[in-house]
Amino acid sequence: MKATLDEMQVFIAVVDCGSISAAAERLEQTVSATSRTLARLEEKLGTTLLRRTTRRLSLTEEGRDYLARVRDIISSVQASEEMLAIRRSKPAGLLRVDAATPFMLHVIAPLVAGYRRQYPEVELELNSNEGIIDLLERRTDVAIRIGELKDSTLHAKAIGQSQVRILASPDYLAKAGTPRQVSELAGHPLLGFSQPEHLNDWPLLDARGQRLHVRPAIRASSGETVRQLALNGGGICCLSDFMTANDRKAGRLVSLFDKQTLSQRQSINAVYYRNTAVSARISSFIAYLAGAIGERGFD
Repeated sequence: MKATLDEMQVFIAVVDCGSISAAAERLEQTVSATSRTLARLEEKLGTTLLRRTTRRLSLTEEGRDYLARVRDIISSVQASEEMLAIRRSKPAGLLRVDAATPFMLHVIAPLVAGYRRQYPEVELELNSNEGIIDLLERRTDVAIRIGELKDSTLHAKAIGQSQVRILASPDYLAKAGTPRQVSELAGHPLLGFSQPEHLNDWPLLDARGQRLHVRPAIRASSGETVRQLALNGGGICCLSDFMTANDRKAGRLVSLFDKQTLSQRQSINAVYYRNTAVSARISSFIAYLAGAIGERGFD
């Protein structure tokens, strides 16, 4: 008796999730049903795919070989289904998107309703991670990355750019005074990032004519946290226009050092693995984002 696609998908889910219980939750099955399906698959194949201990699951050598093959099989089946959807000119199915919290909140979330009106058969799963993730490990179809790209295993599609500015709230400036010279920043609490450190390089020149590297009084892992700190009068920050344009228009944040600020436009890219066929879901989402960002910009 041959293995079924459902059994292959259960096997892949158990490997990706790291446990039978987590796979069962993802698949919306009971733990016992998932365990029985995995056991049935191993019985059909006449081999052990996973070593089970009380603490973890690990692939056998046969399991690793089989995993690579079944991933290809499932991918081919999905590609065939997508081809039919393309012929109907209707992208369909689940699209997993990853982006840092600020970009997800300020750019993607406001555009979702419009995208779904245009492509109602696409289901979206939106995940936020502040750092760079492994797309395959996280089962992500497309990720939005801001700044320089270093991973050569990825396809990248530029979808826009965003200027970086020095900002503070009017309330903070009313209480602490507005710095006019770069050197005066030393007398103010600066809001920055815990990682990566290069995000604390601001687009200003110090007294030596070098790019200004600041030592923040308060560090955060997310730009959205930095934004909220600035909005609440916590100090002076350096953030990208894509998350602060509306704040500046509404007067909640004020830009500083406009004449001294160096041009620093962060590139915004949609990325996916090179060995991934560009599905109608991926291409439609990237095109929609690029069109929306191009039309409105972030100035």
